Amino acid sequence: MGLGDKSDPAGLRIAEHVAIIMDGNGRWATNRGWPRLVGHRKGAERVKEIVRCAPDIGIRWLTIYAFSTENWKRSTEEVLGLMTIFARYIEREADRLAAESVRMRFIGDRSRLDPKLQRLMAGIEARTAPYSRLNLTVAINYGGRDEILRATRRVAAEVAAGRMTPDQINDALLSSYLDTADLPDPDLVIRTSGETRTSNFLPWQTAYAEYEFVETLWPDFTPAELAAIVARFGNRERRFGGAVSA
Repeated sequence: MGLGDKSDPAGLRIAEHVAIIMDGNGRWATNRGWPRLVGHRKGAERVKEIVRCAPDIGIRWLTIYAFSTENWKRSTEEVLGLMTIFARYIEREADRLAAESVRMRFIGDRSRLDPKLQRLMAGIEARTAPYSRLNLTVAINYGGRDEILRATRRVAAEVAAGRMTPDQINDALLSSYLDTADLPDPDLVIRTSGETRTSNFLPWQTAYAEYEFVETLWPDFTPAELAAIVARFGNRERRFGGAVSA
């Protein structure tokens, strides 16, 4: 979607779409001598808190990075444990999300996921589709390069079939073939755990996003810290390639 910011009555910019790379679950558990999956379960509990508080600080779109295309390299035990956590989250949170008018959807390549998990994902997407108080998007088996490759192949197929010409291809058209076609671009990206990589997360969509890299491990990331980051965003000057204002 197009560039531009919205402001509140005080003139501060609003981060309506916040994307989060939720890093540090494993380290949080390891630091305490616990299995990594304990950290992932604690991280899922933190997601519940962040989802609950997000609308109160002006966030309308929240996108979280739950499982990347590279995470399949982890141990079989950890991968299977993560998939179980995802399924339980959907089953246990469906009623609450609907009651709080939260729409939930997923991005990423679903084809490699367990069929039961795919059915749960489709079910909660359909159930929460009427709601818009908060739009929660979860990236599962998602990788930015993979997303762009899949979109490019679809566009190439349209050209090969004669339904599109190469000169019709532009930013807006390619965006419409991405997993995020129905979402606005993020205003703000937060990565927890002290790492400063973007890790293949929404590379196309975050071209003009602001970034915050924080030391906090995801299970310790609080609604208060999120609110403070969003408040700092409100004071940033975003020019989108334009000149500095006088």
